[in-house]
Amino acid sequence: MTDFLKNPLSLFDVKGKVAVVTGASGAFGALAAKILAGAGCKLVLTAGKKSDLDAVSDECRALGAEVEALNMRPTTQKLCDEVIAAGVKRFGQVDILVVAQGKNDVSKITEMTAERFLDVMDANVTQSWLMAKSASTQMLAQGNGGKIVLMSSARGLLGHPAGYTAYCSSKSAIDGMTKALGCELGPTGITVNAIAPTVFRSPLTAWMYEDNENANKVRAGFLSRVPKGRLGEPEDLAGPLLFLTSRASDFYTGHILYADGGYTAG
Repeated sequence: MTDFLKNPLSLFDVKGKVAVVTGASGAFGALAAKILAGAGCKLVLTAGKKSDLDAVSDECRALGAEVEALNMRPTTQKLCDEVIAAGVKRFGQVDILVVAQGKNDVSKITEMTAERFLDVMDANVTQSWLMAKSASTQMLAQGNGGKIVLMSSARGLLGHPAGYTAYCSSKSAIDGMTKALGCELGPTGITVNAIAPTVFRSPLTAWMYEDNENANKVRAGFLSRVPKGRLGEPEDLAGPLLFLTSRASDFYTGHILYADGGYTAG
């Protein structure tokens, strides 16, 4: 039981594991793909925009990873099954799933249509469930356990005054899904956890890191509630991701890991 003490870092070793990352051209998906590539995983990446997918795939290959790139959005059970099947065909198995696709649609409830609300719920909740179903089915057939990481947000716990009813609702649903699947699949050796970041540096949030009157005002208001006193950086997500995709987290399931500088603690 104490053999790991000779090399504690081996607990975080994912080298040779086969990881599926959906939404790999998005801010978190691209980061997750590159982190896992650098850690030695073989990758199956999906994204709807080919040019962005190609760019991320090339970066991952430059980091030494073998990559199967699928220019598609897994929006149905059939397509999700095809993603997992592609991983099995290319690499023989699937060990890790990181679901990073999703969307936001900011609008006051009085101005948002039901169709737009349901579109956010479908992209963030239903499609996460479909991918988890496909991946867990394969992992169960393999019989070696597995790691499923869903994408939540601090907004799954906290509301937001600026038209976030769809997004907050969807991330709260992801939290519930994570807990339910963690309980359901825990006895099989498959862990299901979620990463819940607050603002971190990406193309979408770059404006908040700028030095101008508007950005400084917004950032100051936000940071007044962040004990660490700064916005998130990509490396702040690397540790949580490697933890949740490695055997270091074998005793953790149904857990929402907040990468938020203490934002949700106070």
